[in-house]
Amino acid sequence: MCEYTAKDYKKGQPRWCPGCGDHFFLASLHKAMAEIGKAPWENAVISGIGCSSRLPYYMNTYAMQTIHGRAAAISTGAKVANPNLTVWQISGDGDGLAIGGNHFIHAVRRNIDLNMILLNNRIYGLTKGQYSPTSPRGFVSKSSPYGTVEDPFHPAELCFGARGRFFARAVATDAPGTVEILKAAMAHKGASVCEILQNCVIFNNGTHDSVAKKEDRAKNAIYLKHGEPMLFGENNEYGLMQEGFGLKVVKLGENGITEKDILIHDAHCMDNTLQLKLALMEGPDFPIALGVIRDVEAPTYDDAVHEQIEEVSAKKKYHNFEELLMTNDTWEVK
Repeated sequence: MCEYTAKDYKKGQPRWCPGCGDHFFLASLHKAMAEIGKAPWENAVISGIGCSSRLPYYMNTYAMQTIHGRAAAISTGAKVANPNLTVWQISGDGDGLAIGGNHFIHAVRRNIDLNMILLNNRIYGLTKGQYSPTSPRGFVSKSSPYGTVEDPFHPAELCFGARGRFFARAVATDAPGTVEILKAAMAHKGASVCEILQNCVIFNNGTHDSVAKKEDRAKNAIYLKHGEPMLFGENNEYGLMQEGFGLKVVKLGENGITEKDILIHDAHCMDNTLQLKLALMEGPDFPIALGVIRDVEAPTYDDAVHEQIEEVSAKKKYHNFEELLMTNDTWEVK
């Protein structure tokens, strides 16, 4: 039985627009923390700047809203300085992938033991509706009145390109799915990237409508679970098979296809080729992949730093500054 409840992690009155996806995610984070069971003071929630970055104010944990785009840098410092802390880094798609993009990829590359949450609504909300690094080509916004001529980042592609060891995705309105990946991120030792698909009711309403509602999610999304066949649909009537170097959607029962023909999800495979293909699937031709897509083990930066400090310190003749000054000849200058 859990010692803590979601209420133990709550603080303050959230100030977001009614219907904002941040409300849904905040409730899921409170619930996940309670189920994980770590005391509030064993957690640190660190954010940058943006609508989603107000989240630390509503956490009864160690919490900091910091500098625009620098949540990963400050989270790194907190984790290395206090390895016993569970650090939750909160960023939006603008804060995390534009001004903070460099910090994001290097935190992933270093494999620092951080839970890196990317709240993706494909818009800058706090600054009133400019296109973001994840806005699709042609997106009309305050800063692209005739449609953006840029292609967007895929957060999964950035994570995998930086040699990421953990990537998961959930929809903010799907509380059980969100709680599940947050708990998996916590259990993973190393940089855990969780992309949360959420809505901005004011500036980009409906951006994830194909999977936001439960009734649509069954046909437009696929929940991936390690070791289980990749099936989706209201009655799991569809599945994924390999076709050449790609994937294809098939219907069970057609052309003699059975569940035995369907690919089995392997989140622990070191080769990320298939995992990346899954992460990049988009509608209408493919379902959007949800759940833990990649989860492999590797040495972490923070562990390596502390091991190196201990190893070097053990070989040193002098273990502190006072010993260095007082061991050999000394002189008093008058």
